[in-house]
Amino acid sequence: METTRTTAGPYPALIDWLQQHDVGYELREHPLAFTATEAAHAEGVEPATFAKVVGVRTSDGRDAIALLDATDQVDLGELAGVMGVKWVALLGEAAFGALAPGCDVGTAPPIPDLVGVPVYVDEAVRSDPKISFHAGSHRHAVRVIREAWERAAGVTYGKFAVHRRSTRAYMERGLT
Repeated sequence: METTRTTAGPYPALIDWLQQHDVGYELREHPLAFTATEAAHAEGVEPATFAKVVGVRTSDGRDAIALLDATDQVDLGELAGVMGVKWVALLGEAAFGALAPGCDVGTAPPIPDLVGVPVYVDEAVRSDPKISFHAGSHRHAVRVIREAWERAAGVTYGKFAVHRRSTRAYMERGLT
């Protein structure tokens, strides 16, 4: 079983990249938060404007990052269509961590130059003038102007997320 490590600060390469590409940002430190939704609450921002990263592998062996609102889930079938492949599967923790070895697992920055793989962004993210995402740490996040980040990062947009249901299936069926 892997242990979760937490870095002492934000991912330095991310901060350097933001500065080099003239992407204005606010760096924020918050209490330990492992999910994007937890981080959004810790940051005091609307969870729909906190983007979460999901590592995936395609049927032809390519890795990529999917970026979507913290309140949504990836529809792997739709993402496969956006990527033009037969299927897409979630990366395991070790493979996901290998994309950004200087970051806590699950906090890789959604920037192709830094992770070495393409970044696919769900269309819903486009409606947010500013977005936040983990800054390589479970204790740090950055908030950026979305348009400046997307231009500099060169991401690809597509529709592949579904809004998470607010109730659990067992609750809907009356099971307790």
